[in-house]
Amino acid sequence: MSTTKCCATIPVVDDRTHDVDWSGLFHASGPASDTPGHLAALLGKDARASVDGYSHLWSATLRREGKAWPATAPTAMLVAELLDNPLLGLDDPSLPDAMLAYLYVVGAAADLGDQATEIRARVQDRAPELRGWTVEYVSADEDGRARMWQDGTGLGELVLDQAALSCFDVVPVLLQRTLPYLASERARRRTCAAAAVGALARHPAASAQRSELLQQLTSMALAADSSYDLATMVIAIGHLGGDTRPWLTDPHAGVRVCAALAPDLAGNDTAEHVLMELERSPQAFSKSFGDMAPPLQLQSQSLQDLLAGRRAS
Repeated sequence: MSTTKCCATIPVVDDRTHDVDWSGLFHASGPASDTPGHLAALLGKDARASVDGYSHLWSATLRREGKAWPATAPTAMLVAELLDNPLLGLDDPSLPDAMLAYLYVVGAAADLGDQATEIRARVQDRAPELRGWTVEYVSADEDGRARMWQDGTGLGELVLDQAALSCFDVVPVLLQRTLPYLASERARRRTCAAAAVGALARHPAASAQRSELLQQLTSMALAADSSYDLATMVIAIGHLGGDTRPWLTDPHAGVRVCAALAPDLAGNDTAEHVLMELERSPQAFSKSFGDMAPPLQLQSQSLQDLLAGRRAS
């Protein structure tokens, strides 16, 4: 059993996080040596630093549409540690919900399926080159980094594939750290945890747990207090291969759409009818949640993109 260690002011239980050389990783803004400090600020009393830390988490450590940078996987491990810290959310109870939402995005970025084995082989074959490219990248200035993406070697793209693979490798730990929040006393926290579990439990290592998790998510959905929470849970059920057909006739338009988007309902006549209605009146879906944004699983892609991907599959 590993002993508790410290990274910045965030207690870290996992040895893999403690041993991270953050200066050898990068995110959207360059070297990631600033990331642990930004996350530590989320526990402090400096309001400005906390806002900056939150912004850094979402804008720097994730690529567009929720893809991974090399710093994303160790950041996710720190976020999992933050969740258990009693100092998180003392002044803003929504912060733990946001950390669970972040873990959902990481889980989606790590959903490599059968590609994981192939990516791992390519990464291992070119490991020395990848290390050299990364060392040069974190040492370069902004203009130099921009030029490296156009160097014609393909190493930058492979570094990003390696980043997704790193997320894939930490998903089993992230899932176990997320599961307790399915039983949170706060409804929105349970909902964010359900979204995260719906992404993280797609990992092959979670296959034995999936049936039990689907039962738990279904029970949560049946007891949901709001259409927003229900829609989020229904998407999670669909992501794990559960049966979302009972919600295809829900009175709430948003819930019906989220049920119809389940991958296993491709070709289902009722689901296809729901999605045809959506295409005719896409605003009806967003308006169905009132002043709230769509369920967090739908916030990184437009409905048009989701429907296009559904047709392509």
